Amino acid sequence: MHSVLIINPGSTSTKVAIAENERLVKCETFRHSTEQLQPFSHVWEQFRFRLETCKKWTAEHVHMCSAVVAIGGLLRPLHGGVYRVNQKMLEDARSNFQGEHASNLGCALAFEIATSYNIPAFVVDPVSVDEFEPLAYYSGHACIKRRSLSHALNIHAAARRASEQLNIPLSQSSFVIAHLGGGISIAPVRKGKIIDVNDASSDGPFSPERTGGLPLQPFISLLYSQQFSEAEVRQLVMGKGGLVSYLGTNSVVEAVQRARAGDATAIEALQAMAYQIAKEIGAMATVLNGNVNAIVLTGGIATSELVTVWIEERVKFVAPVIILPGEDEMQALALGVLRALRGEEKILEY
Repeated sequence: MHSVLIINPGSTSTKVAIAENERLVKCETFRHSTEQLQPFSHVWEQFRFRLETCKKWTAEHVHMCSAVVAIGGLLRPLHGGVYRVNQKMLEDARSNFQGEHASNLGCALAFEIATSYNIPAFVVDPVSVDEFEPLAYYSGHACIKRRSLSHALNIHAAARRASEQLNIPLSQSSFVIAHLGGGISIAPVRKGKIIDVNDASSDGPFSPERTGGLPLQPFISLLYSQQFSEAEVRQLVMGKGGLVSYLGTNSVVEAVQRARAGDATAIEALQAMAYQIAKEIGAMATVLNGNVNAIVLTGGIATSELVTVWIEERVKFVAPVIILPGEDEMQALALGVLRALRGEEKILEY
């Protein structure tokens, strides 16, 4: 039996868990209030605070573990898989190689704790997984190359689950997978590879707190209007966009409650989000030449039947829709490292 410690730092929380083989036996989420995080100007200033939080919990549970696994951050572009944490990964994470995000802390937290117990540390399917085909990199201007940044961990896990559900080998599968959360990633996944995806920080449909793609000419006018600083513009597109800008909340649960109570503004905003998600699914189906075994809706928003019904109505003509609600990242991390420890998947070096 393999026992694995799992660490998943998010923007306002740190999740920790112990898995024994495929089963999560202990799991806890530590919420970090605005007051707790306010003293830290940058995400890496939070490292010691987060590490102490993890250490207090792991001291009781980690002694029987054979490995530590963490969420991977905005590292260099790499193929999907299980990566051993090494010094190069730690350097790139600390430099915020492709951007600043709490997930960058994952590999360093895992490494610190793993070193204390003389066990290995890994990450699985980081945000920077890049399995694009050549045409997907074209943006429309030679100065800008499209990047592969996505919810790769949950997308890969959903592809495996959908393949099992349909009794199709992953190596022969073809899906459009929509991860629907605070950020939205919609990907054509062929033979288990994410061959294209919108950048959830700047492209695709709007989400609970992100704008997605914006009309370019009006956005350029906004940039030069001198109404906002660069930091404020970045907040407008990530944090104050999407449902927040239309409804004043980033909670889909609250928006759905308002819609069911007859709030016409909430109904239309949610329908618009579902409409944009469906459009992006349709676009990604063309990448697969329409050869789609299923459309998979996953992530937190997929728990909302109201929203998934609106999406399904528009896309079911393309392929059957499978709904895998929630985003069980802790389970996906555990299963990934278990495959590696059992020799079913090669351990990769960063």
